Amino acid sequence: MPLSRFLRSIPLLVLSACLGCVPDAHAAPGIVGPVVVDALSDTSAQRAGTLPTAAHADLRQPARGGQGRILFVVASSKVHGSSTLPASISFGEVVHAWDTFQAAGYAVDFVSPDGGDVPILDRYVGKDMEPRLKDERIMSGLRNTARPAQIDPTRYRAVYYVGGSNAIYGVPEHPVLQRIAVQVYERNGGVVSAVCHGTAGLVNLKLADGQYLLAGKRVTGYPEEHERQGEAYFKQFPFLMRKTVESRGGLFHALDGDKPYIEVDGRLVTGQNYASATQVAQAVVEILRRQAARPPVRGAKKA
Repeated sequence: MPLSRFLRSIPLLVLSACLGCVPDAHAAPGIVGPVVVDALSDTSAQRAGTLPTAAHADLRQPARGGQGRILFVVASSKVHGSSTLPASISFGEVVHAWDTFQAAGYAVDFVSPDGGDVPILDRYVGKDMEPRLKDERIMSGLRNTARPAQIDPTRYRAVYYVGGSNAIYGVPEHPVLQRIAVQVYERNGGVVSAVCHGTAGLVNLKLADGQYLLAGKRVTGYPEEHERQGEAYFKQFPFLMRKTVESRGGLFHALDGDKPYIEVDGRLVTGQNYASATQVAQAVVEILRRQAARPPVRGAKKA
């Protein structure tokens, strides 16, 4: 190549190289739209094998392209109490609610008492749910749950307590998780929800006036009379669902059988069983939509 042509080509080569750097420089923030945890849903990071852990995810980033954020509370315990009996979150209760919130334009974040990976046993995954174990939008969040100390409660419009056999361990007594839920409910004017054994996470929530959040409210969850009380796992339970809700002043209701059943009392939404997860999420979305449609009160302080 003549020297003059080579010299003329240098500016073009430099420009091309610079332009080629732009996409890589902006790949890290993630995908626009509803995501599980912003950085954790970055498909470019997944392909590169550099998916960040929850400790490195920027949970301060605002929700992008959606209505706001919902915080899923999942349990960390891999066993029942002090036994070696395996325990798990209910994967379907995650998926059904996640699908509902995502379709409504909400982003979802995951938190657990210990942070990081949470247990998913095969028997808690139905045939219809097996393909979703490959859904990185959900699985990346469940593999990299945030620790409670990483969560900024001001960012959330609702909290959703996921059930499963481990939901009664570690979550109900966790003081930071309690503070997060109460702040979302009282200061943010948000919704607190739970499904099945997830209702256990509500029993110790106290409002600013010292009253239990459940006091005087209609509540459902998976009652002790539906448990297999003769089996070893049940003997590990630190408390009984119905009895404890009622001791907090809650008005516990449950149906016989496995049909969906939910209770909605103001900004508290609870579901009895696995089949109720979608209905719980739909009820939460409806409450948030009504709030958004309500005209602002003149002189009222922002939540």
